[in-house]
Amino acid sequence: MVSRSCANFLDLSSWDLLDFPQTQTQRSLPRVMTVPGIVSELEGDGSSDVNSSTGSHERKIIVANMLPLQAKKDAETGQWCFTWDEDSLLIQLRDGFPSDTEFVYIGSLNADIAINEQEAVSQKLLSEFNCVPTFLPKEIQEKYYRGFCKHHLWPLFHYMLPMFPDHGDRFDRRLWQAYVSANKIFSDRVMEVINPEDDYVWIQDYHLMVLPTFLRKRFNRIKLGFFLHSPFPSSEIYRTLPVRDDILRGLLNCDLIGFHTFDYARHFLSCCSRMLGLDYESKRGHIGLDYFGRTVFIKILPIGIHIGRLESVLNLPSTAAKMKEIQEQFKGKKLILGIDDMDIFKGISLKLIAMEHLFETYWNMRGKCVLIQIVNPARASGKDVEEAKREIYVTAKRINERYGSPGYEPVILIDRLVPRYEKTAYYAMADCCLVNAVRDGMNLVPYKYIICRQGTPGIDKAMGTSRDSPRTSMLVVSEFIGCSPSLSGAIRVNPWDVDAVAEAVNLALKMSEAEKRLRHEKHYHYVSTHDVGYWAKSFLQDLERASQDHYNKRCWGIGFGLSFRVLSLSPSFRKLSIDHIVSTYRKTERRAIFLDYDGTLVPESSLVKTPTAEVLSVLKSLCEDPKNTVFIVSGRGWESLSEWLSPCENLGIAAEHGYFIRWGSKKEWETCYTSAEAEWKNIVEPVMRSYMDATDGSTIEFKESALVWHHQDADPDFGSCQAKELLDHLESVLANEPVVVKRGQHIVEVKPQGVSKGLAVEKVIHRMVENGNSPDMVMCIGDDRSDEDMFESILNTVTNPDLPMRPEIFACTVGRKPSKAKYFLDDVSDVLKLLEGLGAASSSSKPEYGQESSSSSSSQTHVAFESII
Repeated sequence: MVSRSCANFLDLSSWDLLDFPQTQTQRSLPRVMTVPGIVSELEGDGSSDVNSSTGSHERKIIVANMLPLQAKKDAETGQWCFTWDEDSLLIQLRDGFPSDTEFVYIGSLNADIAINEQEAVSQKLLSEFNCVPTFLPKEIQEKYYRGFCKHHLWPLFHYMLPMFPDHGDRFDRRLWQAYVSANKIFSDRVMEVINPEDDYVWIQDYHLMVLPTFLRKRFNRIKLGFFLHSPFPSSEIYRTLPVRDDILRGLLNCDLIGFHTFDYARHFLSCCSRMLGLDYESKRGHIGLDYFGRTVFIKILPIGIHIGRLESVLNLPSTAAKMKEIQEQFKGKKLILGIDDMDIFKGISLKLIAMEHLFETYWNMRGKCVLIQIVNPARASGKDVEEAKREIYVTAKRINERYGSPGYEPVILIDRLVPRYEKTAYYAMADCCLVNAVRDGMNLVPYKYIICRQGTPGIDKAMGTSRDSPRTSMLVVSEFIGCSPSLSGAIRVNPWDVDAVAEAVNLALKMSEAEKRLRHEKHYHYVSTHDVGYWAKSFLQDLERASQDHYNKRCWGIGFGLSFRVLSLSPSFRKLSIDHIVSTYRKTERRAIFLDYDGTLVPESSLVKTPTAEVLSVLKSLCEDPKNTVFIVSGRGWESLSEWLSPCENLGIAAEHGYFIRWGSKKEWETCYTSAEAEWKNIVEPVMRSYMDATDGSTIEFKESALVWHHQDADPDFGSCQAKELLDHLESVLANEPVVVKRGQHIVEVKPQGVSKGLAVEKVIHRMVENGNSPDMVMCIGDDRSDEDMFESILNTVTNPDLPMRPEIFACTVGRKPSKAKYFLDDVSDVLKLLEGLGAASSSSKPEYGQESSSSSSSQTHVAFESII
């Protein structure tokens, strides 16, 4: 079924994505639940057959490329018949939940359903299987799956770049457009059945990596998880993808992103850092990325297998018969088992070459061991696959001719569709399992091997084996597959080092029975306790935790097309209204105004840091009002600030985060520190210099009050790593010094204790109170982390017992982002408009020339101001 919103996709994008012919549209499925107050008309014939549920009912909506169904058309009746695919992961993951948990599956069918049959099939699947099919037009399906997924994403994620036209396909934007179109159709189907307040949506694998963007755009608070079943490549590989940012942003629109291994997660985090400038942190064992106020959590957990399914096959009579046959056929020989897809990344040819080295190096193995290599049918076709297949057969033939003998073949290739019971029999009888993939997302073959080697009471009885007999298994696995980190008892190998693989196989076959038993017990304990049910339950528990604060924050959707994201902030966080603050400003008699400099009065991106004439004019206007005490609170040095702001005579300056304070251009600079107290610099400087020399792109900034190590121009990963090391190093050598070591945005700073913008603000307010001019309005505007100290400080003044009255507080950050401030302004231009509004209010309240009483009042106020400074 093709959703009509596919045709409207151009409305969501900032560039021309679709150029596909329109296909006939079937009536959409009735939506089960919608968002209260945001019910949209169904697309199609304009009718609104929306069924709203009463009461909440939490469901798990699983979205994958393919539905866990097998489809077959009855030749006599012409009707489609469907059955569950019991081997599908999507079915097996239900074992982790109570039997009454409701699952809804959304995906495509592995069958070509005629357009005139799609409506009936959809209704049948929904009512009988709780499945919602996505019928993609043939052209989109071909370009989306076989084009972009299999010829772009899959090779790239397995570290294969299209360096030459005959070895991989170059990026084709038409295939990308089809990928986006397919994801949009999937999102339409999700929207038709979701109850966004209660349901959890779990997206599977790389086929649907921009789907989260469409869903998050429609439902800002949707509870959304994603699990990647393939590797995620290093940033050097991933950054070659022309649409890299769109895919990263798509994944970041989830609440929880899952990976099999920490390596994959680390590569993803590195890409987010290098390409989007995002940092991550670990809190109580959970890795989180702050993305526009939302915390996107990272889950690391390898998938497991369905043990019950495997054991049921083990107990089949056909399995026992095949095991006896294998036992008789290979009597007196050691069996090495390999089960791999016909795939260029499975390393089958390298495995065979390693076996050739085994027979060549360890001559005593000749005639005593056999490699059974089962080759599953290829999932994709192409020149590379054909070349790999030809090399496998040539190598196997060479080995058998050289080291074989009548009645003995060292390598047996089984290149056909092997029944499940036969594979299970080989698993159970193999002395060693060899998995030699050069790159694989997970690979569950070792897990299945371990379970089959453990056996069951049924198979033990059939084989005449005592249940108490020791169980053994030996694994030789590539270090480049996802299951390798979880198998600590396996012999890990580099598949490209065929000599090392041969040595590992020899070691595995000659290992003592006691050690084999210990390794097997360790593996069996892990595999049996981390099955597919455990994996699914653990992921959805973390998804529930990751999305529990959705309705505690306000959300704004920002960005167009695939750049869409949600800004999530505190409910009390709102834009500072000029009318509101001007109204308060007019009513108050004593005001304290604190302004940051960089990023607040001057754009952070500006190369010219001197203030504009507009900035100086508005500052002068505010300072000339005797009711105002205005301070610039900045991390910059006092020389530059003093020079730039000299036209504003009554302007106070707190330089270097308050280390130096001056109450006006005619006043002296104040500091409570002496040069003798700065001896710590002699300790810090050589340490920082050593890290600067070792970290290309880093610099040291020398201030009178502080030393700052900058690494914004260094390699992001290395710079961050070095910053952490420098922080630890400085904290240890400065443990007895009166300084603090802080890590900020691309900096590590050492400064005296008691120096911060927050303390500078407190000093100014305290001086005002001492002079009998307690403020009845305090406004503070800043844009970065150091300004958060100011916000916290002025908010604490509300509860200060020294203040005779509670002042009006306006803490405002520049930019919509998480902050301790309760207000925000979008940018520097908004700040200047606000200050101009306040300046105009000051000017309009000044007495006209010649009015004696007003002039007298003004004179008294001016004297009060002079007493402060």
